[in-house]
Amino acid sequence: MGLPWYRVHTVVLNDPGRLIAVHIMHTALVAGWAGSMALYELAVFDPSDPVLDPMWRQGLYGPGIWVSDPYGLTGKVQSVNPSWGVEGFDPFVPGGIASHHIAAGTLGILAGLFHLSVRPPQRLYKGLRMGNIETVLSSSIAAVFFAAFVVAGTMWYGSATTPIELFGPTRYQWDQGYFQQEIYRRVSAGLAENQSLSEVWSKIPEKLAFYDYIGNNPAKGGLFRAGSMDNGDGIAVGWLGHPIFRDKEGRELFVRRMPTFFETFPVVLVDGDGIVRADVPFRRAESKYSVEQVGVTVEFYGGELNGVSYSDPVTVKKYARRAQLGEIFELDRATLKSDGVFRSSPRGWFTFGHASFALLFFFGHIWHGARTLFRDVFAGIDPDLDAQVEFGAFQKLGDPTTKRQGRNLDLNPLVYTFLLVSTLGIIFFAIFFREPPKISTKK
Repeated sequence: MGLPWYRVHTVVLNDPGRLIAVHIMHTALVAGWAGSMALYELAVFDPSDPVLDPMWRQGLYGPGIWVSDPYGLTGKVQSVNPSWGVEGFDPFVPGGIASHHIAAGTLGILAGLFHLSVRPPQRLYKGLRMGNIETVLSSSIAAVFFAAFVVAGTMWYGSATTPIELFGPTRYQWDQGYFQQEIYRRVSAGLAENQSLSEVWSKIPEKLAFYDYIGNNPAKGGLFRAGSMDNGDGIAVGWLGHPIFRDKEGRELFVRRMPTFFETFPVVLVDGDGIVRADVPFRRAESKYSVEQVGVTVEFYGGELNGVSYSDPVTVKKYARRAQLGEIFELDRATLKSDGVFRSSPRGWFTFGHASFALLFFFGHIWHGARTLFRDVFAGIDPDLDAQVEFGAFQKLGDPTTKRQGRNLDLNPLVYTFLLVSTLGIIFFAIFFREPPKISTKK
C-alpha cells in the first residue's frame, strides 16, 4: 500500500523514534531560521536615529519587558512587580503579564501532577480516542491555533506586550486621532500659560509628532508590498513643523485627514465649526472654495520651518495635500530607492502571519480530530483495537499476512510534470539569463 506524497507523514504515527526525530528536526529548522533572520536584521539595522528611524520603521522586531507611557515616549527595559489585583486584568498593565505567568505556571504544575496521579474515565478515554497518537496531534494543534489567534489580537489592537515603541502605532490610534489629541492638549496647555504658538509647538516632541503621521499606520500597507516601512515612503529625516492654514478673513482652517483605507482623498479645509471654507477642486470651472478664491495662507510652527509662511497658492495646496497625512515630515527616498508606496510595520506583518497560520491550524485541528474520532469509518480500523498499526507497511492496512510493500512515493503524474517543467525552466534561465562575462580592456 504505497502512500501518496501528501500522506507520507502517517508513517510516523506509531513510530515514536521517527516521531521525535522529525519534531527535533522541525525545531532545529525553526530555530535556525529565526536565529539567522535575527542576525541578518541586526547586521542591517541602523541605530543612529531612534526617534525618526526606529527599529519598527526598519522592519526589526524589538525585545520584550518594555515599559513605557501611554504615548510611547519614555519607554525602557525595566523590571515589573506582579499585579495580583483586578488591575492585573488590564491588557496595558505590564504587571499583569508577570502575575498571569506565575498563576498559569502554578496551575500547569498542579494539572500535571493531577494527570500523573489520576487516570481518565474509561468512557472518556474511549470517546476521545486517547490511545491514538493522532488525538495528541489534534489537541496540540488546537492549543497552537488558539494561542496564535490570541497574540494576533493583542498585537493588532495593542497591549502591554506590544508597545508602540517596538512595533509602531496601531491603526486605531490614527482612526481616533489619539496622538493628535495629545498634541493639541499640550498646545492648549502651553497657550493657557501665555506662551506663543511658536514656543508651544517647538516643545512638542518630534517622536510624538512622528507617531501622528499616516505612514506609520500598519493598515496602510497593502498586498504584495514587501519590505520595511523605510522602503515605502522613505527614511524620515526631519519634522517640517505644524502647518496652520488661514483664509483671508483670518479664520483658522483645518485639513480633513485621510481615513485609513483611502489611497486618495479630497483636500478639504474646514473651520472650527466643521464648515467647509476651502478645498482643492476637481473642476476649477465650478469651484467656489478654491485656495485662490478664498485666499488661503499657511504658516509653520515648530520643526524646521518654524515661523515660515507661504501665500503662493501652489505651495499652499502642496502642504494642504501633505497635511492630509498628519504631521509633515521630510523623507529621504534616495538612500533605499524607496518607491513612495506605504508599507506595513512589524505589527501588521506579525498579525497577518499569525492570523493566517491560526486559520490554517484551525482546519488542521478539525481534520486530525475527525480522523482520530472516526478512524473506524475512514481507515476501517476497529476503534477498540489495542495493537499498533503502521500505515504503509502492508498491502491491507493492519493485516500482517498480506505482502509487505516498498516505501515508494506514489507521485501523481501532475507532480512529475511539475518537477520536469521546473527543472527545464531553471536550466533555461541559467543558460540564457546569466550575467555575461566581464571582458577586460587592459593590455
